[in-house]
Amino acid sequence: MAKYQRLVHGEADALDVQTWDDLMLPQYSACLAPQTSIFGQQELYRRLQAPCAIDTSARTQHVRALVADDAARERVQAACEGLRRAESEVSETLFGPPLAPTPRWARWLGALPLGFMVAVVLALVTGALPWWGVAAALWLLLMAIQMRLQYVAANWQLQLDAIGHMLRTHALLAGLGDAVAAPLRPDAVAAARLNRRLWQLSLSFVPGLQEYGDWVLLRNIRHYFASRAVVTAHLPLLRSSFVRVATVEADLALARHLVRTPRYCWAAGVAGNTARFAFEQAVHPLIEVPAPLSLRVGDDGRGAFISGQNGIGKSTLLRTVGLNLATARGFGFCYADAAVTPDLPVYASMQNEDTLEGGESLYMAEVRRAGELLALARRGPAIFLIDEIFRGTNQLESVSGSAAVLDTLAESGCVLVSSHNLILAPLLARRLAPLCVARVDGRLQVEPGVLKETNGISLLATVDVDGVLAAKAGRVHDQLAAYYLAYPQACESVLE
Repeated sequence: MAKYQRLVHGEADALDVQTWDDLMLPQYSACLAPQTSIFGQQELYRRLQAPCAIDTSARTQHVRALVADDAARERVQAACEGLRRAESEVSETLFGPPLAPTPRWARWLGALPLGFMVAVVLALVTGALPWWGVAAALWLLLMAIQMRLQYVAANWQLQLDAIGHMLRTHALLAGLGDAVAAPLRPDAVAAARLNRRLWQLSLSFVPGLQEYGDWVLLRNIRHYFASRAVVTAHLPLLRSSFVRVATVEADLALARHLVRTPRYCWAAGVAGNTARFAFEQAVHPLIEVPAPLSLRVGDDGRGAFISGQNGIGKSTLLRTVGLNLATARGFGFCYADAAVTPDLPVYASMQNEDTLEGGESLYMAEVRRAGELLALARRGPAIFLIDEIFRGTNQLESVSGSAAVLDTLAESGCVLVSSHNLILAPLLARRLAPLCVARVDGRLQVEPGVLKETNGISLLATVDVDGVLAAKAGRVHDQLAAYYLAYPQACESVLE
């Protein structure tokens, strides 16, 4: 799916590889676009990954129209049905490096079969051995060409089949009266005409005829070179058709998705590069029974330090925020009752782990990721979502390193970090507003402030048969609590 995006926008992505994985976007993409061809999937991926702002206004209107009109969705779905039969992706052929020019000797391919058959006839009529020698030489040449190019021609035929499905869909969509298909109408006749030029009649309806046409007449090889020349000559039309057909199918996929989505809204934008956003009753679409949460960040220019008990849903909140920011930027909608979102890229650090194969410890992986985020911050304003930073080292250095990295990131971007190191809250108070995920009257809420009642020891007690573990942990907690929970008044000035 990423190939089209890379060819169109280069290596720049709005979401880097780790962010893509941390926000569970592979799973989300599969849920978003079932029964969608590679064309539509590549366009959806491009919208999520586009490094520059996408004007979603026109596309949003088309998606809304499809959501509201069941009959229109069915018509567009029927017109796009052929795209799913494409067995090859064609973005590299259409948007990649130019195809190699046709070799000069290819012009003689049509004469070889004729020469071979003439030599055979003369050999049979005259009985002269030299003609049999000529026939044998030409036969060997035919075999050599076929064996050398058969695999290449077969792969190219898969490309042509996909291009043919695209051009036929172009013509079918142009025949619809729906507004979503209007951009395809001006050159629909040219697309249909080009499809006929690229099409080749299959001879498989007669046993052995297809093989005869290929091995004796070089039919597949001659079509390979001829069709490549046609594709090269009509690249502007083919590229434009790809973009428009993929766009319509992507709009259709989004409309089908929203029809079966119980909670969504169209996001309102924020002027400029202001890192301010708000969600009312936001959910994560991959959770079957989600707990909606409301959140406002950035009104005072600060990010957020998020605390909460173990298992309360801090990581889920970060993923919910990240995915909704990504869909708002790429598609124009969020999974919430209301949303205000900025046009800023999102980067995450949530799943750093030890890598046995690479010989990288957890802390080294965290340090590497911190360096990547700092480099991304230098590109311009962005939103950073970080879960449990620097778990792989001792408490003192974890807090020290975390404070330094988060403070630096917050200088140029908006940081949302969740952590059990509550001492970070006062250290970063000038950059990050403290927020706490808590259960109030049986419902999850995000409230101002820092967690007061921890639950680590009480959870440990669930595996403590005789109460010894809880008692020991309680004594240690009482001994150290005065130090760890008594925040120095001068904390905020340390990072100034």
